[in-house]
Amino acid sequence: MAVRMALSRIFIREMTDMQIIELSEVDGLGRTFPIVIGLPEAFAIERRLNGIEIPRPQTHDLLASGINQMGGTLTSIVIHDLDDGTYYANLVIDQDGVEHAIDSRPSDAIALGIASGVPIYVAEEVLESACADPMLDIDNLGDPTSEFDIGFDDEEEHEDDG
Repeated sequence: MAVRMALSRIFIREMTDMQIIELSEVDGLGRTFPIVIGLPEAFAIERRLNGIEIPRPQTHDLLASGINQMGGTLTSIVIHDLDDGTYYANLVIDQDGVEHAIDSRPSDAIALGIASGVPIYVAEEVLESACADPMLDIDNLGDPTSEFDIGFDDEEEHEDDG
C-alpha cells in the first residue's frame, strides 16, 4: 500500500554534493524522511516552487512538454523501492486512459511534478525502512546555503479537527 507524502523542506548547500529534500506523511503517523539529491535537481525543485521562469527549457521542462505533446498527463509520483540506500520511483502518466509507469529518480520525478501539485506516494515498506534507519539527521546538518520550508505541517492542518 502506498502512503501519501508531501515535500516539506529542501536544503541546498551549493558547496557540497549533499542537497536534501524531506518528505512528510500527509495523513497518519506524521513520519518524515530525507532523500539526498543532486544540486541541479535541488535548483530545479526550488525554481519550480518559487515559480521562477527561465528563458530556455531545462531537462525537466523538456520532459513535461514531451509528456503533454504526446497527450499524456502526469498523475502521480510513486517511490516504490529502497535498495542499498538508493530510492527508486516511477512517474505515473495517464495517456488516453492508459496508465504508464516510467522509471525515474525520485528527485527528477519531484522536480517534474512539484509545479503542478502532483501527489507523491511512497510504498509502506519503503517508508518503514527509511524511517527505521534514517541516513541523515537533517536538523543537525549546519547552515545550508538556502533552506526552503515548504510550509507543510500535518499537525497544524489537523489541529482544529479535535
